[in-house]
Amino acid sequence: MEGAQSLEDAVTSDLEGRFAALWASLLPIGLAGTGEGYVRYAWTTADLDCREWFTEEALDRDLDVEVDGNGNIWATWLPDGVDAGSVDAGSVDPSSVDPSSVDPRRAAIVTGSHLDSVPHGGAFDGPLGVVSALLAIDELRARGAAIRKPIRIAVFTEEEGSRFGVACLGSRLLTGAITAEKALALTDRDGVTLADAMTRAGMETSAVGPDPDRVAGIEAFIELHIEQGRAMETPVGIASAIWPHGRWRIDFHGEGNHAGTTRMDDRHDPMLTFAYTVLAANKEARLSGAHATVGRVEATPNATNAIPSSVTAWLDARAADEPTLAKVVEAIGAKATDRAGRDGTSVRVSAESASAETIFEETLGNRLSAVLPAADILPTGAGHDAGVLAGHVPTAMLFVRNPTGVSHAPSEYAAPADCAAGVRALADVLQELAC
Repeated sequence: MEGAQSLEDAVTSDLEGRFAALWASLLPIGLAGTGEGYVRYAWTTADLDCREWFTEEALDRDLDVEVDGNGNIWATWLPDGVDAGSVDAGSVDPSSVDPSSVDPRRAAIVTGSHLDSVPHGGAFDGPLGVVSALLAIDELRARGAAIRKPIRIAVFTEEEGSRFGVACLGSRLLTGAITAEKALALTDRDGVTLADAMTRAGMETSAVGPDPDRVAGIEAFIELHIEQGRAMETPVGIASAIWPHGRWRIDFHGEGNHAGTTRMDDRHDPMLTFAYTVLAANKEARLSGAHATVGRVEATPNATNAIPSSVTAWLDARAADEPTLAKVVEAIGAKATDRAGRDGTSVRVSAESASAETIFEETLGNRLSAVLPAADILPTGAGHDAGVLAGHVPTAMLFVRNPTGVSHAPSEYAAPADCAAGVRALADVLQELAC
């Protein structure tokens, strides 16, 4: 028994070492500074460097790499006897493989995540799933696994929505959840459109939009991600659902004036209405067991000695079910409007994006549970590309334990041993599905 345990410890230690080495090669890219997190916005230099890093790692593993019309990167490990030309759209030539073992229309098992970040975000959100996918392929090869179906790693672009304001933009475009026209017209805070940003990065924008053939070539999608919260007891968990969530823009308008000469009774200050709305969002979310956050705000003219003429804020709201979410957002809007009437201001609430509740496919989830019987089963309040794809293909998520629960911040963390456990779990799942 001691000998077997020593062998297991050595294997675990080796995987931790391989994870640490690959992880270290990515860590410097986009680092804002010690303790300042990462700034990896879509189609910026840091993002392009991340994309180059992934491409090189994939090619080093003899994976076939391509970039789709939306900028998502796909790296494919093919079964023996299948050439790259037979799977351009994600399908396997049935004459090349035993037809009883492969559905030529939906043959690829896909895993992966994203490499972009929120402003000054942590290292793990997104990249953990990409690094783990590369190492899972290494692990399967080390096991001598003979895959019957292609295994693909997907790196989706602009998952966070930090630059152009729409989360999961790459997967939304892929599946047709957003039109090419609307997406290409999105602008960042400097007024640069997505079309311009992609063009500057050397991308042709004429192919932006739905890619039904590629989607049809996915038999299952498995996304590994760091846990965002602190609910797991075991190193690896399985997602049961994603809460419905969305982003709302709230515009407050009032009367700009001098901070030193305007009497308090004469003011029509939209900042007061905004402040009350933030407190109302907090209260309504707590009363309903939901989450509501105002994390971004812009004031005009944004001067210390001026009463603002307008304030624009963005509300992020999430709940365990759609009726609760709708109730919370409606209540926040009603309280903001009521307060505006008392402040002599006006308010307008408009939805920018909304994602319905995702219940992950039960049959696939049962297969994962059978492979990983010790894994925690839990829902998540965070949105992911997996949530977008779930409406089109069987989809599942694996989580790696987060001991602090911190996410979207520099102190986001997962222990090396848990990261290694995540790689091993992902490899186990891919082996179950592709071999």
